[in-house]
Amino acid sequence: MAAEDAAFDKIMEMVGNDGAFQKRFNYIYNAAMVIFGGMSFMNIILALNVPDHWCHVPGREHTNYTLEQWKHLTLPRETDVKGLTTFSKCQMYDVNWTTIQSWDYENWNSTRHHEKLNVLDCDVRDYDKTWYQSTIVSQEDWVCSKDMYQTNTFALNRIGEVIGTFFFGQLGDRFGRRIIFYISVSSIVFGRIATMFTTSYFTWFSIVSIVGSFCAISLFQSPFIIGMEISKPDDRANVAVIQSLAWTAGLCILPFIYWVVGDWFTFFLITSLPMLIFLFIPTYMIESPRWLVNRGELAKAAFYLNRIAKINNKPIKLNEKVLRTMLPNEEREKIYGMLSLFSGFRLAKNTTILIICWMICTLAYFTLILYIAQADGNPFLNFFIQSAIEAPAFFLANYMANTVGRRWTNSFSFIFASLFCIPTIILANYVEWQMVATCSVVVVKFWLAITFFVINLQAMETYPTCLRQTGLSIGTIGSNIIGIFGPYIVYLGQKFDNRYPIMILFVLCILGSICGLFLPETLHQKLPDSMNEARVFGADQKFWSLPKKAKGEDKNHNLTTDELERLDPLL
Repeated sequence: MAAEDAAFDKIMEMVGNDGAFQKRFNYIYNAAMVIFGGMSFMNIILALNVPDHWCHVPGREHTNYTLEQWKHLTLPRETDVKGLTTFSKCQMYDVNWTTIQSWDYENWNSTRHHEKLNVLDCDVRDYDKTWYQSTIVSQEDWVCSKDMYQTNTFALNRIGEVIGTFFFGQLGDRFGRRIIFYISVSSIVFGRIATMFTTSYFTWFSIVSIVGSFCAISLFQSPFIIGMEISKPDDRANVAVIQSLAWTAGLCILPFIYWVVGDWFTFFLITSLPMLIFLFIPTYMIESPRWLVNRGELAKAAFYLNRIAKINNKPIKLNEKVLRTMLPNEEREKIYGMLSLFSGFRLAKNTTILIICWMICTLAYFTLILYIAQADGNPFLNFFIQSAIEAPAFFLANYMANTVGRRWTNSFSFIFASLFCIPTIILANYVEWQMVATCSVVVVKFWLAITFFVINLQAMETYPTCLRQTGLSIGTIGSNIIGIFGPYIVYLGQKFDNRYPIMILFVLCILGSICGLFLPETLHQKLPDSMNEARVFGADQKFWSLPKKAKGEDKNHNLTTDELERLDPLL
C-alpha cells in the first residue's frame, strides 16, 4: 500500500494537487458550507438561553411603583451561586396583592414586614426582554421545576452525535465521503426545522433534537477529509485552518442575527435553511479519488481525477486502464471497522490517547461555550467575543503546529489553558473582579481552541486512508459520550457554585497536557495509507525531539521521462 500511495501522489501531481479545483472546493465546502453549518449546529445554544425571570405578581397596575419597587414588595430574597442576595426567580409572597389598593413602600421595607410572610411557588413568570423577544425557554417556560429541560436538551444533542457518528463515520469509509455529506446536510436541516414545531411536546422535541444532531460531525468531516486527500502534503494544515476560521466566522455571525431578529423561530429559519444550497453544487462535491483507489474502484477514481484535471487546466485524460498501469497491484487489506484501530500495540495506543485528548478537549470546549453564553451581560456580545477569540487562536495553532510540531503544541496549549483557569477560580465570586475573571475564561477558550485545531489535525494524519473517517469518528464518539456531561457541569455552576465548572476544567486540562505528550509527531510525516504503516507510525521517533523535514522532502515527485513515455500511448 505504501507503493500505491506514492504512485497516487504522482497521479495527483499530474491532475493538479494545488490548483483551481482545490481552491474552489475549499472555498465552497470547507469555508462557505462550514460557516452555514456552524450556524445550524450551534443555533440551538442561543435559542435555549435563559433570560432573567421572576414570578408574575398581579396588582402592580393598581400602583405607580416601578418594576424594581414591585419586586421589593412581592418577591422573597435568595442567595445565588455567586453568594449574592437576589430576588427569587421561582417564588413569591403568599399575599393577594390585587385586593390592596395602596402600599406604603418605605414603611414596608423599613419595618421588614415581608420577613413574616409565607412564600409559595408561582405558576406564571415574567421574562426580561432586554436582549430577546423570545427563546425556546421563555416561550415554553422551561425554568424552575422544568429547569432541567434545557440541560437535558444539550445532553440529547450530544447523544445524537454519538449515535450518528458511530454509524456515519464507518459508513463514510465504506460507502464514501460524498454520499455521507449529502445525508448530513439533509439531516441537520430536517432536524432543526422539525425542532421548531415540536417545542410544546418535549418528547417529540427530544427525538427530533437527536435526529438533527445525528450527522452534525460527518457534515464537517466529509469535506475536510476530501480536501486533505486531494491536496499536497504541505497544504494539509491549510485545509484545517480554512475550516477552523470558517467555523469561527459562522459563530461570530450567529449572535448578531439573533440580536437583529430577536425571535428564536425566525432565527432558526435564517440559520438553518441556507444549508440546502450545498445539495445543488454537484460539480465540486466529488468523491475522494484516494479513497476510490484504495477501494479498487479505478473507473470512478479516473472520472473524478479527470474533473479535477479539467478545472485545473491540466491536459491529461485518465481512465481505468491508465490507472491500473500506474498503480501497483497490491493485495487489499481486510478491514474490520473500528476494531481495526486497536490492532497492534502502537496503533491501539495512538487511538486510545487520541480519544482521551479529544474527550478532554471537546468536554472543556463545549462546557466553556455554554458557560460563557449564559454569563451575565449582553449574551450576544459574550457569544461573539468567545467565538472571535478563536480566529487568532487558529493562526497561532497553525504556526506552532508547523514549527514546533503537533505534539508539543497540543500539550503546551492544555498547560496554558489550565494555568488561566486559576485566576477564574479565585476571582469568579468577587463582583469587583468579574471583568478579570471573564477575561481569564476567554483566554482559557483561546488555548482550548488551539488544542481543538491540533487534535483534529493529529487524528487526520495518524489514521490510515482506509480508516481515516472511522478514526475521526471514534474520537468524536468518545468525546461526545463524555460531552454529555458538559451541560450538567454547567448546571452545577448555575445551581451550586459558579466556580465548579472551571475547577473541573482545570483538572481535565492537566490530564490532557500529559496524555498529549505520548502521541507521535505527524508534522513532515507521510500520511499512513495502510494498516501496516499505521501500526508502526511513530515507532522511530524520540520523545525529546522536534520535527524535522526529511532530506529531499521539498522536491516534487514528478514522473520520470521513462514513465511519461510508457504512459503516453494510454493518455
